[in-house]
Parts: sequence; structure tokens; C-alpha cells
Amino acid sequence: MNESPHSDAYRPEPEQELSDQERRRREELVLLRARGIDPYPAEAFEVSAHAAEILARYRDPETGDAEGQVPPEARWYVSVAGRIMSQRIMGKAMFFHIQDETGRIQIYARRDELGAEFYDEVLKKLFDIGDIVGVRGWVFRTRTGEISVHATEVKLLAKALRPLPLPKEKDGKIYHAFRDKEQRYRLRYVDLIVNPHVREVFRKRARMIRTIRDFLDARGYLEVETPVLQPIYGGATARPFVTYHNALDMPLYLRIADELYLKRLIVGGFEGVYEIAKDFRNEGMSRFHNPEFTMLELYVAYKDYYWMMGLVEEMLETVALSLHGSTRVPVGDRWIDFRRPWPRVEFFTALREATGRELYGLSREELARVARELGVQVEPSMGAGKILDELFSTFVEPACIQPTIVMDYPLELSPLAKRHRSKPGLVERFEVICNGKELCNAFSELNDPIDQRERFLEQARLRAQGDEEAMQIDEDFLRALEYGMPPTAGLGVGIDRLAMIMTNQESIRDVILFPHMKPESASPPASASGQQQDQEVPC
Repeated sequence: MNESPHSDAYRPEPEQELSDQERRRREELVLLRARGIDPYPAEAFEVSAHAAEILARYRDPETGDAEGQVPPEARWYVSVAGRIMSQRIMGKAMFFHIQDETGRIQIYARRDELGAEFYDEVLKKLFDIGDIVGVRGWVFRTRTGEISVHATEVKLLAKALRPLPLPKEKDGKIYHAFRDKEQRYRLRYVDLIVNPHVREVFRKRARMIRTIRDFLDARGYLEVETPVLQPIYGGATARPFVTYHNALDMPLYLRIADELYLKRLIVGGFEGVYEIAKDFRNEGMSRFHNPEFTMLELYVAYKDYYWMMGLVEEMLETVALSLHGSTRVPVGDRWIDFRRPWPRVEFFTALREATGRELYGLSREELARVARELGVQVEPSMGAGKILDELFSTFVEPACIQPTIVMDYPLELSPLAKRHRSKPGLVERFEVICNGKELCNAFSELNDPIDQRERFLEQARLRAQGDEEAMQIDEDFLRALEYGMPPTAGLGVGIDRLAMIMTNQESIRDVILFPHMKPESASPPASASGQQQDQEVPC
């Protein structure tokens, strides 16, 4: 017969793999159940107030109920819930802090009011830091002035079987037990518990996306959804992830961009559409790249890239004001100012100023020679556009700290952009470079189906030469263009990179809740419970 998970002998992991603390907590489960206490009760616990609300109401030191001086009918009774983050036992009384989504509040528990048996045998012995509890009681201010909840009931809502890696004090200094970046990303749930400031990063990210949505919705643009699984990937130059659809008996690709489907909607008669969506690119990983990332794409009919420059300036200025109350945003040890207007510079002008070489009009062989002279590696599969892109990312991007619009890109780099109205060999495209990296990419969209076919064929030639990131020919998209697409301005914004800037984070993994990681090694990693403290880092 199978053992019940509530039996005394039940162990979810082999005994030898558990630390002493983890083993003790599992033993406490048995003792709690023996006393008729369910460590994971099913019924709801009604929360009437949060920590921040209580602290805000009693912010004035002259406000609040001093200990023992307020009659019961005048007390503010609350029910709060959260995770125990500290404990201090003082004989027949106990102080502990609980942490909810908004912050921490102190709880004062007395033996006389909770009952000697519960206080002595349960609260003191079987409740641990990390356990989630509900508390009912009334708010007061202690003799030391700390706002607290005087508990009349303490209820266990979830028993924590692993101890938290909380900061420790040593030689008068506070040491963080959970500063290792890889462990923080891998165990994000622990990171959010012990580093509550991390939650604010993701609140700001959410507010940033909401501000963008409000900005676009207010202008009448329609938010839409396009396929994630695509029979032909396109809209960018990148390697895709490949999967297989069993029922259709065909390979499919996770989208690398939303562009070609959104432009189909412009063909269909919508005049302004956008999507904030996950895209997937099977590329390298760095502090600026994650294989799964969030992109805003916007397409507006009867507009061009000059118009889009003004819109993106206004939109990102609005985001900065929403998050910071100012156009100036702190990033590392500098300030980035999103106040309009931003500097504008042509692509080849920026390259000439950065390299001292005139590159406009050079052949692929001439560009390769110059690149090598400048110390840039050139692969045989790289076309002229790829060489120019490598030169640009090496010499121009790192110097663009303040938001800068770089415009008029080479034709070879932009297979979906309209040819420049007056400059041969260029297209009407701009990028916003900020803090040394591309933040936005925008075009006057190519709507000539014959020209678009020729661009796709050139991409096919590059693929045949070994360029794995070159685009495929999308016959259905070409057919859509043959029905006629109005002049259109398109924009792509890297949401994760924008969030890095707006929240002052140095890595894209700091603004993605669950970034992709290499598999954990066969040997156990450093425990999140703080068992290994050999490399403590002082605050």
C-alpha cells in the first residue's frame, strides 16, 4: 500500500540529501499534524490591511495607539498575512516581522492571549522564519515607537520546508547570503523574497508597458495578436527556433518578429496596429540578449520614418516622465535625458566620424579590406551589409549614450525598408541608439512587391553562401503586397532593453523574471538556504 503523504514516515527527498534545518522542518510537519494543525490549510484567510497601509496611516509619530492606553472599542482591528522574516522571543512574549507584497510589519504575540499550549508548543517551537502566517489583532505603537499588530490570533497558512538565505551580521557588518547572480536568476522566487527591492524593478517594468499601451491606445491604434508559430519566419535577420507540428506533419518556427503579419493587417485595412509580444531568436546570450524577449512593433498607414521619429521621441519621453517624474533617468553613474528633440545623424556620417574612413559607395571587397585594417573580423559569408553592421556596432554604438537617432541605413542591411527618396543605395530607416545599444528600429516600410521580391531573392543568395540569419522568401507576404499596402511607417522597440534603462539595471536578466539559464550541473549548486557562506559579500 502506498504511504500517505501525511504519514510520519513520509519524506519527499532522500534523507541524506536534506540539511539539518530541512530535516527539522519536515519533522515539524509531523508534529503540527499530530496537534491537528494543517500546515497547508485549504480555507481562505481574509486580509483586511497590508503593511504599507498600516505604516502610512500611523506615519505621524503623534498618531496611533500607545501600548495599553486605548480601550478595545477604539482599537483598529486588522487581519494581515505574510511571511515570517524575523523572530525575537522574550519569555512570555514574542516579536516577529511578517513581509507581505507591500513591506514588513511587526507582530507582537503574548502567551496570555494566545494560550499557553499554542504559544509554548506551537508558535515558539514549530513556526520558523519563512513560514507564511495570518494574524488577527489590533494596531498599536510599542514603547520604542514601532508600529505593530498586537496579535489575538496567529494561524499557519503555509509551512516553509527550506530556510531562507537571509543577511547575517559578522564583525559589525551585514553580509548578504544571496548575492550570487546566477542563483538569483535561477531561484527568482527566493530572490523576490529576500531582496524585496527586486520587486520594484518589475513593478516599474509593468508600469512602463502600461504607459506605452496607454500612449498608443490614446492615438487610436489597435492592439492585436499575431501567430507565435509560423510556417515561414521573417521580419528580421536572425536564426529561429524550430519545432514540429504532428497533426500538420510540418516544421514550424517560433517567430523572430511580428512584422510581416502586422503589415498584412495594414493591407487588410487597419490604419494603425501594434503588438507587445514575445519573440524568439536562436542566438548567443549576453547581458543585452536573451533568446526569448519582448518587442513592441507598431505600424501606422500613410506615415513615413520622419513622422515616426517624432512619435518615438514623444513616447519614450512620456515613459520617462511616468516612471521618474522627469525626462532624466539615472543609468549607472550617468544620467540619460529623454527630453525631445534628440540628435539625428546619418549612418555613413556617423561611421566616417568614428573611423576616419569614407565607406559610402564601397564594394563588398573594399569594405572587407577596410574592416580588417580597423581590426574587425570578416567572415566569408558576410555580405556588405553585415560588414557595415559590424563596423557600426564596433565604432558607433558604444559612443551613443544619450538617445540618438541614426538614420539612412545602407540598402543591404534593410531588406524590408523603402529605398531612400533621394539618396541612392540607402533606405529610409532609423535606429535609436541609447546607452551604447540599439533601442528602437524603424522604417518607411517597403510596399513595392516587385522590389520586395528582389530583396528576398538577395537574402536567399546570402543564405546559400552560409548566412544563417538571412531571410526566407515569404510568398504569402508578397501576395499580400500585390493587393496593395498603403505607405506605412513601422517601429520596433526592445522592451527589455528599455526596461534596463528605465529601471537602472545592468543586465537584461535583471528585467526578465525568469531568464533562460544553462542547466544546473550534476553537482548540487550552492544552497539557497544559505548553508554555504564561504563567499559572503559585505553590503
